[in-house]
Amino acid sequence: MSFSHRLIILARIVVGGLALAFVILLLRPQLIAHGPTVVIREAAPRKAMTPGPVSYAYAVKKAANAVVNINTAKVVVTRPRRGPGFPFFEPFTGGRPPASRKRVETSLGSGVIISKNGFILTNYHVIRGADAIRVFLKDGRSAKARVVGVDPATDLAVLKIHLPRLTAITLGHASDIAVGEVVLAIGDPFGIGQTVTMGIVSATGRDELGLNPIENFIQTDAAINPGNSGGALVNTDGHLIGIDSAIYTHSGGFQGIGFAIPVNLARHVFRQIIKYGHVIEGWIGVAGQTLTPALARALKLPKTTRGVVVAAIYKNGPAAAAGIRPGDVLYAINGRPLRSANRALLTIADTKPGTPVALGILRAGQRLTVHAIVATRPPLKNVASLAQEPQPAP
Repeated sequence: MSFSHRLIILARIVVGGLALAFVILLLRPQLIAHGPTVVIREAAPRKAMTPGPVSYAYAVKKAANAVVNINTAKVVVTRPRRGPGFPFFEPFTGGRPPASRKRVETSLGSGVIISKNGFILTNYHVIRGADAIRVFLKDGRSAKARVVGVDPATDLAVLKIHLPRLTAITLGHASDIAVGEVVLAIGDPFGIGQTVTMGIVSATGRDELGLNPIENFIQTDAAINPGNSGGALVNTDGHLIGIDSAIYTHSGGFQGIGFAIPVNLARHVFRQIIKYGHVIEGWIGVAGQTLTPALARALKLPKTTRGVVVAAIYKNGPAAAAGIRPGDVLYAINGRPLRSANRALLTIADTKPGTPVALGILRAGQRLTVHAIVATRPPLKNVASLAQEPQPAP
């Protein structure tokens, strides 16, 4: 074969290859690499759409009869102020100050029937200071309620009514609470009658909001308005997953951020109050503040340091007996790192009184481990009187 003949064959191959490349580029441009290879995961096409529920009526029907309206009344005594002219008129009143006046303040809230024998769970702030409490059911019946017990630390209270044929709600589980879960808030906002709002779980484990001493909130965008407090947050099965408690607002109206006490915490408090009349929880007698990077700089600590700065200890408390001092940084409990003051409080609260715990503390740049015996948390009204002023290190 001559050289020229070979050259013609080679030229035909090159032209054919270029033509094939042009066709591939035109029809399947993705086969031609442009830049680095990127691997992505794509779902297989659905054989059929999986629609969500077209109605939440089943969940509402299942839960609504267990949600009640709570009406409270409180007698307030006001004493008129003595004006600047009072001494002049004193001879005409026999030297007696103006008579006190009484007025009745009322407020509205919601609650959830937890058992068919009349126990109701609500917020403590709904019934705080009330002289009379009346519960109104969805079926039109009403009954006077008595307070079984309260827990100001979690803002929960248990009431008792005596009525037949009560509908109790079904309690869900902590595993039912997930970000993105559709939830319904059922309550009696503004006293206009039972109302249902819908949203999703926006976050879980919200704490350090300054609402309660013990915080572990579900955050939701289901509207929670005044009067909803103490009402039910339920999932699409109609199961209780939280007790509506508070909103975040600048205007006083709902702005898309509401908070509910999760069912696992509510269940624990309810059982404790039913059994003991109050909540029995662990306590070591420490008041602290979460160590932020700014606070770490002020204390001349590494900015990566995490824990709780001990602001004060309580006289005769376990922490005092263990030798913890104000200014110490509590960074671990039983080897588990601490990220916030609320987490430390929850960890100790969940520990059975009488249990020994190992507390990791940072003092003057040194890490130490001290041991304390967890005690029973005293009522909040007694805690303030136990506070011990910060003392200089010896």
